[in-house]
This record gives sequence, C-alpha cells and structure tokens, in this order.
Amino acid sequence: MKLEGLSYKDRAPIAIQIEDGIIKSLSKSDRALPDTRLIGPGFTDIQVNGYARYDYNSLENDFMNLGQISRSLFKEGVTSHFPTVITNSPEQISKLIRQVIFLRNEDPLASLSIEGIHVEGPFISQEDGPRGAHPKEHVRAPNWDLIQKWQDEAEGLVKLITLSPEWPESNTVIEKCVENGIAVAIGHTNAKHQQIEDAVKAGARLSTHLGNGMHPILPRHPNYLWSQLSMDQLSATIIADGFHLPPEVIKVFKKVKCENLLLVSDSVSLAGMPPGDYDLHIGGQVTLSPEGKLHLRSNPKILAGSAMNLRQGVSFLLREKLANLPEAWEMASIRPERFINPQELIMESGGKADLIQVELTSDNQLKIIKTIKNGQEVYSLD
Repeated sequence: MKLEGLSYKDRAPIAIQIEDGIIKSLSKSDRALPDTRLIGPGFTDIQVNGYARYDYNSLENDFMNLGQISRSLFKEGVTSHFPTVITNSPEQISKLIRQVIFLRNEDPLASLSIEGIHVEGPFISQEDGPRGAHPKEHVRAPNWDLIQKWQDEAEGLVKLITLSPEWPESNTVIEKCVENGIAVAIGHTNAKHQQIEDAVKAGARLSTHLGNGMHPILPRHPNYLWSQLSMDQLSATIIADGFHLPPEVIKVFKKVKCENLLLVSDSVSLAGMPPGDYDLHIGGQVTLSPEGKLHLRSNPKILAGSAMNLRQGVSFLLREKLANLPEAWEMASIRPERFINPQELIMESGGKADLIQVELTSDNQLKIIKTIKNGQEVYSLD
C-alpha cells in the first residue's frame, strides 16, 4: 500500500510505502498533490468512557455492540484508544474489564483499536468536587491485590491507573504499578503538596484531565493544581472541547507543560450523537447542545461529561489559535502514544503504519479522508 499527501509537519509532499503493517519507507513525492490534503500519525485517545451511544461502563446484553465504538472512532482518525472504566464496585469493574477482553478476542477491528485499558478510580478522593461524578459509595483506598486481579482478568491490558495520592496506601501501590509496567496518573485528588510530591517520587507520571475533577473554589495557594503544574516529571492531559477549560487556562497549561501536554476526549456515550435531550443511566436527564456542550437539563452550568472526540479537540485548538497544526496534531497522536510506549517509532521507517489522511478546511477543521491501522485501511471517505 502507498499513501501520498503533504506532511502534517511542514507541508512537504511525501509518499509512504506500507508493507505487512509496517512503514517500509518515507520518501519525497513527485506528484502534484492538493495543498489541503495532509498525512500524519493517527490519533491515540487514552481516555474513552464511551462513544456513539455505547458505554464501556455498562454491561451490554451483546458485548459485540461495543465494537461500534472502535468503528466510529476510526471515522474520526482515532487509530488507538483506551476503554476507560471508572469508579465502581470491584466486582463490577471486573465484569467490565472482562467485557472489553471478550470484545477484543471476538472483534478483529476492536482488537486493532483497543491497545490498553485505563482504570480511572475507585482509588480517588471521597471529597465532593474532586470526586466529580464518580459514585462515592464505591470510592476506596488503593489496593494492589485488586489491581493485580484486574490485570489478570485484562490479560495484561491495564496500561494506566488514575488514583489520588491522598491515601496512606498510595505510594506503595504506585511503586508496585510501575514495577509491573502500569503507568500511574494523579486525578480526582484532594492531595496536599507533599503527598503529590511523594507520589511523583514513587513513579506517578501524569495528571488526568488537569483543571477538571476539582473543587469549584480553591485556596489561592497552596493547592493541588499548582502542585501538579509545578512538577516537571508530570505530563498532563486536558479536555479541549471549549467547555471543560477556557482558552486562557489551556494557554497557561501549554506554557508550563510544553511538549508534555496531551489531549484526551474523556468522551461519554453521547459523544458523536445528534443534539437533543437524553436520559442516561449515569447522569440522569441531560441535554446535548448543537455546540457540543453536554449538561444537566435542569442546570446548563453543570457539565455531564465530554461529547467530543480527539479530531474535534485538535480543531478547537486550531480555531482558537491555541496551537499550530503540527503541535495540535501531536498533542493528540505522538505525545499520548509515546507516553504509553516511549520507544515507539511513529511516522518512521520500521514503525507501525497507524496513519490518517485529512482535508484541512478553510475554517481549520480536520476532515478525515482515510484511516490506516497497522497497515490496514479501516476507514475511507473516498
């Protein structure tokens, strides 16, 4: 297979030769190519709760239905994603993890797309505000035996855990996770500065959706937002949908975290659905606005999750002039992929062929033309 277009980095015309799922070569293309047809690495979303009306946090009568999430995300240029299982009872988390594994074992496209599982909770803060929408009755102290059990059930697919370091057990669990190849993120936390510092020393490397899952009002200093921003060892993910964080906050986060700032969608099941009123099993009566804001029907000021995907996040950064095209693209692709797989070759000879071809519209929107996963065409608009 041969893919041609302009490089997302510098608009140079390139030709990519693909064999056996691997990029065999990258070379200059001599063809006259449209100046809006770009090629770059596929997007990697390490936080997907659900999408297109399906939810990884619900047990399906037919688990194969969850394969529609991968197919819908391929259309948006997301070549890899992490199903994200949030706070629940240990037994329910086990069932939800096994459901993902059943899906990967039976659905070839889902197997291609799902490269890891993100367990977000239940080891988070019990405090209102930092806890967010996670059910308080299931919040508990970090427990390595539970994580081991879930990892066994996941056949080694748990790649990321989000927890709060405010628990006495946190650092021991963080160290065990790191020893066993599981990345640890700080999130939904009410931890003090020293607790966050100790968690970083124990091996925590990420802040989950920084700026969200917090008290609405914080002391000016010290607080857990400044603490996480101050630590160079912590990368951070953000939700760039125009609702979770205002542009000026993203500007500050970018200046502090630089190349260690990553995009996630944190999408829920209503992402990718038409605007309207909906009833959710978690969240109750909600409204999805034409602009993409998902909020409680009774109170438009209270968000009910994210209804965006990574392509929309990249487009938001471009539209608001918060990043140039190469930077915005890499925040959704190379940065999250390398966070999980530091040695991964991306858009290089010998690397896996996870690529997208896009049309850049006049209003800085990305229109996905083709998605290639492991050298296989999994979506084409043409």
